[in-house]
Amino acid sequence: MITLKEWMQLVDYKITEGSEWFSNVPNLYSLTSWNGEQDGYSLNIVFDPKEDQRVYLVEVCDYKNQRAYRIKDKVLVSGDPDKDNQAWDEVNYVDLETGEDFIKKAQAIIAGEDYDQRVSIPVDLPDDVTFTLMKQAHELDITFNQHMNNILAAECERVLGKNI
Repeated sequence: MITLKEWMQLVDYKITEGSEWFSNVPNLYSLTSWNGEQDGYSLNIVFDPKEDQRVYLVEVCDYKNQRAYRIKDKVLVSGDPDKDNQAWDEVNYVDLETGEDFIKKAQAIIAGEDYDQRVSIPVDLPDDVTFTLMKQAHELDITFNQHMNNILAAECERVLGKNI
């Protein structure tokens, strides 16, 4: 999760609205930064302003490309999971795993640049496993990242029974 400070810097301290945010966690507040264009973007953050300024949710909506990304704290519970996943109309949120991925996507959206739509997943491997995978990638004449993507895609296909 990113911090309130990181979010404020990301939006260049431009807040367009704020309000109480009601959920199963009391005393939360929401801030929004919208660039004012229907085919533009908006960023939202939900945090606790009273206790420790803990961030519970960050969202970035890319209206031009019809995409929405978020990082949501698991303690936030919704009554209707289908509505909870919907950003607007037919657009669902893509849940991200890292603050770094969120910031990269948000910066590109704000700048009007193309960005990687894939979700970055942190993988922590022991050194010996990493070395073995690097050797395998070298033997296959592909990058380590490509090798990892291939392995993860194959495993997801095996477990889920469908191609990703």
